[in-house]
Amino acid sequence: MDHYDPQQTNDYMQPEEDWDRDLLLDPAWEKQQRKTFTAWCNSHLRKAGTQIENIEEDFRDGLKLMLLLEVISGERLAKPERGKMRVHKISNVNKALDFIASKGVKLVSIGAEEIVDGNVKMTLGMIWTIILRFAIQDISVEETSAKEGLLLWCQRKTAPYKNVNIQNFHISWKDGLGFCALIHRHRPELIDYGKLRKDDPLTNLNTAFDVAEKYLDIPKMLDAEDIVGTARPDEKAIMTYVSSFYHAFSGAQKAETAANRICKVLAVNQENEQLMEDYEKLASDLLEWIRRTIPWLENRAPENTMQAMQQKLEDFRDYRRLHKPPKVQEKCQLEINFNTLQTKLRLSNRPAFMPSEGKMVSDINNAWGGLEQAEKGYEEWLLNEIRRLERLDHLAEKFRQKASIHEAWTDGKEAMLQQKDYETATLSEIKALLKKHEAFESDLAAHQDRVEQIAAIAQELNELDYYDSPSVNARCQKICDQWDNLGALTQKRREALERTEKLLETIDQLYLEYAKRAAPFNNWMEGAMEDLQDTFIVHTIEEIQGLTTAHEQFKATLPDADKERQAILGIHNEVSKIVQTYHVNMAGTNPYTTITPHEINGKWEHVRQLVPRRDQALMEEHARQQQNERLRKQFGAQANVIGPWIQTKMEEIGRISIEMHGTLEDQLNHLRQYEKSIVNYKPKIDQLEGDHQQIQEALIFDNKHTNYTMEHIRVGWEQLLTTIARTINEVENQILTRDAKGISQEQMNEFRASFNHFDRDHSGTLGPEEFKACLISLGYDIGNDAQKKTGMMDCEDFRACLISMGYNMGEAEFARIMSIVDPNRLGVVTFQAFIDFMSRETADTDTADQVMASFKILAGDKNYITVDELRRELPPDQAEYCIARMAPYNGRDAVPGALDYMSFSTALYGESDL
Repeated sequence: MDHYDPQQTNDYMQPEEDWDRDLLLDPAWEKQQRKTFTAWCNSHLRKAGTQIENIEEDFRDGLKLMLLLEVISGERLAKPERGKMRVHKISNVNKALDFIASKGVKLVSIGAEEIVDGNVKMTLGMIWTIILRFAIQDISVEETSAKEGLLLWCQRKTAPYKNVNIQNFHISWKDGLGFCALIHRHRPELIDYGKLRKDDPLTNLNTAFDVAEKYLDIPKMLDAEDIVGTARPDEKAIMTYVSSFYHAFSGAQKAETAANRICKVLAVNQENEQLMEDYEKLASDLLEWIRRTIPWLENRAPENTMQAMQQKLEDFRDYRRLHKPPKVQEKCQLEINFNTLQTKLRLSNRPAFMPSEGKMVSDINNAWGGLEQAEKGYEEWLLNEIRRLERLDHLAEKFRQKASIHEAWTDGKEAMLQQKDYETATLSEIKALLKKHEAFESDLAAHQDRVEQIAAIAQELNELDYYDSPSVNARCQKICDQWDNLGALTQKRREALERTEKLLETIDQLYLEYAKRAAPFNNWMEGAMEDLQDTFIVHTIEEIQGLTTAHEQFKATLPDADKERQAILGIHNEVSKIVQTYHVNMAGTNPYTTITPHEINGKWEHVRQLVPRRDQALMEEHARQQQNERLRKQFGAQANVIGPWIQTKMEEIGRISIEMHGTLEDQLNHLRQYEKSIVNYKPKIDQLEGDHQQIQEALIFDNKHTNYTMEHIRVGWEQLLTTIARTINEVENQILTRDAKGISQEQMNEFRASFNHFDRDHSGTLGPEEFKACLISLGYDIGNDAQKKTGMMDCEDFRACLISMGYNMGEAEFARIMSIVDPNRLGVVTFQAFIDFMSRETADTDTADQVMASFKILAGDKNYITVDELRRELPPDQAEYCIARMAPYNGRDAVPGALDYMSFSTALYGESDL
């Protein structure tokens, strides 16, 4: 009705000029028109709760005339004048006549004064003009005029009835069979057509008029006697009556269309609800697994043994290899399902899906990030714990060795220092005791470093939280206490000997020299034996080479040490020679030292035996470090290939997603082949995992041959798989959008080219300003005043066009567009959201108003619908779906069991709660 073309009505409106030339009506026709037009007007006015009794009187003030026009047009007229003066009435009638003229109808010789004066002929002419414009004009069959279309419709509907021949709108209807045939054709259960007789027109007409009024809601507009008693019934009255039959029966077609639309909408809604339930369950399961896994990864309870920590490391490898990969796939699938659901919701004009609190894709990504952070921290903790335990084992063994050597040296020293032998000794014995004591002090000082080393090792064991620290501390404390006691006893004995020295001044210089040289040499040999037996731990070739160099330097000192040994033994031999030569009674022992030539020779021999053992140990460790270096190089060589390969593939996927060519199906096939080539690369990743496991088993903690760690490779591989899957999903969604919206390939290419042009950082998204620029490039002017498609107009012409059409797109309109393309307010616009918006601009989709109008048709133009009407018009499952979700209708015209289809329709599109 809004697209009315005044030219179209010229053919059937032209005869109405006769109203101006000849105002005389046949009395029978006038009676028929008054009755028909009054009934027709009341059929519409009753929708507004009123009616007319006298057609020329009740329209004189113009109020009911304006109300009639508002009801039949669905538009609001200008506010009427409420005064009762003639000028007020003329003003109201003029407003009605102006409205009729605005619909393209020529009102020839019909003025407001005639209507106000109650001129019956002018009033009937005006009502006939209204009937033509609003009840008959829109009737068109095969591009005919309204009158011809209505006649053609009647002829086609009555064609199967042999005793009916409709050629006009007057005498063809006198026998009443035409009216009965129309009813029987559409509602055969209402009339037993076989019992009708052509020679009984009154019965036929009354039957048709009564059935139409009772069952079809068509008011009785004529009396059968008026038609039968007139040689030629009034054409306008018959046309008005027949048009009511046309509109009544055309409603059945609209009801069927409305039912189909509702079925389609409900089917989409049911499918989307199932997808939402599936997403919620998958998200809950994945979050629950993350919740259960993180506490295990955050457990930092240390173990006391290397074996226990190695078992923890093995359990962690099983988690990485067996338990986590399926969850990575589930997470990727969850994101794909979410994107597909959102695409389907957008295509069906539904609001975006908002998962339950805590189950957004961002929430899952955050939880996953927490999992990976805990995983990274757990692995670092495991490796640090293994290093710590290794260090502790080494320090504990070193502590035991040094403590044992020291305890062996101090054994008996306290008893020796507490002897009173100097009280009965001769002068030479006293001097010998004094010199011996000096030698002991020298030896004591030499052992000071060892005691400090023992204390330092014990302190480090405490700081590293060694599990057997109490026993280490107790042993260290015992050694320190004994050492302090030795110092005190040594000082006390020296004081006693120095008091006696004044009485005893003889000293055997030769023994003294022996003692002085033998003691440090003996200490050197003990230190050498300790160093040669000392355990070592290295992690690189350079470290083992350093130990080897130090060992070679030590071996280079052995000839000089052997000379010193022979010199010391020469002193002892000279003493023996003097004793033998001069028969000196020396009591058989050196009074200044307990170190005998036999001990020196024995320790020297032991040193010589330890040297080749040390050589062998260093060689074995060197071979192990060479093997470790080989593993490092092997891993580094592969990692330096795989790492850049993954980065290259990521960049290629980015380019593919931005610079796609061909149809979307070609692009999808290309991406799937590309995905297959990536998956075929998986064995190389597995091989690298195997090399990484060998490196961890060999306790290799660094690798100078590559900057890539296994963690980098894993994360890159997972991101590569996720990116290609997400890119494929985006193309699939674009195909869904294209097919659902009817977008051509050329439009898709244009949209992609514009999007890529403004996606300057190749991130796959547009910021608000980039999106605004992209819209402008496609013909949108998102300025401060007017915004809409510009086409080929310049800016000012298009702005005027938009204003004339009712558009006003300022900053608020752009904010509305951003709320459509970025419902989560992330500040960026994806290509999929961009495509959805552009397709929304070029395609028609179901709306809440359309669905509401469809329900209103099914409800017979009521503001509510009943359960019986839903079950009669809709399939069973979708009828029950509506019944279960529709709220009761509470309007003033409600009946028991009335349902509110209006709130239900808005809820389907997110405009209210369902």
